[in-house]
Amino acid sequence: MSSIVKEIQEALAVLSIPEKAEFFPRFFKTGKGEYGEGDLFLGVTVPDQRSVAKEYYSKINLKELSELLASEYHEHRLTALFMLISKFEKTKDQAMKDEIVVFYLHHLPYVNNWDLVDSSCYKILGRYAFENQKEYLLRDLSESEEMWHKRIAVVGTMHYVKKGSFDLTKELVTRNLKHTHDLMHKANGWLLREMGNKNERELISYLNLYYKEMPRTCLRYAIEKLDEDLRQNYLKGQI
Repeated sequence: MSSIVKEIQEALAVLSIPEKAEFFPRFFKTGKGEYGEGDLFLGVTVPDQRSVAKEYYSKINLKELSELLASEYHEHRLTALFMLISKFEKTKDQAMKDEIVVFYLHHLPYVNNWDLVDSSCYKILGRYAFENQKEYLLRDLSESEEMWHKRIAVVGTMHYVKKGSFDLTKELVTRNLKHTHDLMHKANGWLLREMGNKNERELISYLNLYYKEMPRTCLRYAIEKLDEDLRQNYLKGQI
C-alpha cells in the first residue's frame, strides 16, 4: 500500500463514528440479496469525507487513487471519487480530463452504490460527454445489463439538464422506463423532476406521453414539484 493511501485511510479511521458504522449497512442495504450486499462501512459522514478529499486530492495520483477506490470500505471509495471529481474540475488540461474519464470508466465496478453513482457520474462523465459531444458514453452505459451502469447513464445527464438540454435525459429515461429495480425508477423520476424544475412544459409534454406506463415510484418522483391539483390528476390517471 502506498504511503499516501495509508495516510488517507488513517485520516478517515480517526473520523469514524461507531453509531454511523452500525447504521450505514442497514441504510445502504448490505444484507444478503440486497443491492449493497457485502459492502463495509467505517462510519464516516459525507462532510468529513469531503474534508479529507479536499486536503489530499492534489497530493494523490491516479495510480494511488486506483488503490483507494478498490477498497472494500465504502467511505474509501466515496472519498476517492470526491478527489477524482476535484482533479477533473480543477484541471484545464484536456489530456488530463481524457485520462480521468478513462480512469472513471475503467473503475466502474467500484462505483457500486447509489451515492457513489450520484455523487460522481454527472460531475465527471456527464460533464465530459456534454462538453465533448460524446453522448455515446452515456448511451452505451444505458444499454448495459448492469443496473449501476444504467443509473450512471441517466443520472449522468444531470449536467445536460442543468445546461437546459433535455433530449438525452428523455431518451435514456424512456429506454429504461420499465426497468425492474426501484433504484432505476427513482433515478428516472428524479431526472424528470429536475427537467421540470428547469422547464415545466418539457416535463408535462413527456408525462402526457408516458405517465400511464411509468412505475408508480418514478411518477411520484417526477411530479413532486407540480401543482397539487395537477399532481393528483396524474396519480389518478385523469389526464
